[in-house]
Amino acid sequence: MTRAMLKGSNVPLEATTVRAVVRWAPGQGVPDVDASALLLGPDGRVRSDEDFVFYNQPRHPSGKVWRLGKKRGAEGLTDTIQTDLSGVEADVSQILLVASAEGVTFNRIRGLRIALYDAAVADGEPLAHFDIKPETGEETAMICGELYRRGEGWKFRALGEGYEEGLKGLASDYGILVDESEAAEEAAAASAAATLQASAVASAQPLPPEQPTAVPAQPAYGYPPEQQPAAAATQPAYGYPHPTSQPAYGYPQPMTAMPDSDFRLPPQGPQFIGR
Repeated sequence: MTRAMLKGSNVPLEATTVRAVVRWAPGQGVPDVDASALLLGPDGRVRSDEDFVFYNQPRHPSGKVWRLGKKRGAEGLTDTIQTDLSGVEADVSQILLVASAEGVTFNRIRGLRIALYDAAVADGEPLAHFDIKPETGEETAMICGELYRRGEGWKFRALGEGYEEGLKGLASDYGILVDESEAAEEAAAASAAATLQASAVASAQPLPPEQPTAVPAQPAYGYPPEQQPAAAATQPAYGYPHPTSQPAYGYPQPMTAMPDSDFRLPPQGPQFIGR
């Protein structure tokens, strides 16, 4: 007889190998859901990254926890985690069973359920099932339930705890070292976008004050540019000699001193008298 479970309730497991089947209703715009598992030690954290069984690492190195993959059935789409409870390493105290939808919130997923089956019974009825109701609808990963040790046996507890940070956020909370390369690329892309935006804003600003905004006057076509010497010399008018140069041809030497006041013309020669 199948037991319908409420959040927080638990049920003992007599089966030594169980299949945890995550099921949801298909439909237009409904994303795929991925099932995964985290094997935790007594401290409630993974022992290494190998304790994370998911789509990129579908089988645990011990061979006792693995994904069976997705199927389409009469009741909907499924993804399954199978566990050999009798062979799980002694230092593993609990196994979290997780459902995630990368980048899509669970308010778009209908009929989400986890059901436990005895893997040794072909086509058997589920041992128990739990209908998962997201609390906010913004979750992108859900801890559906957990398999945990109790004395010499195992039990299953219905949880239904959501994570808005997705599978990576959930896994990192339990000790998984998430690859930072994707985060670095996103940061670099954001930095590049900010740089481009700053450049666009700067290009729209006026020129700085120290740069001239007026066009300097240019000489008229055909005339040499005006030169501005340190001390401009006075130029003589056209046709007159330069005061500091030699006199022009045909002009007397300039007088450098006043003539002597006693200067007399020499006596003139005899005059010619007409006869």
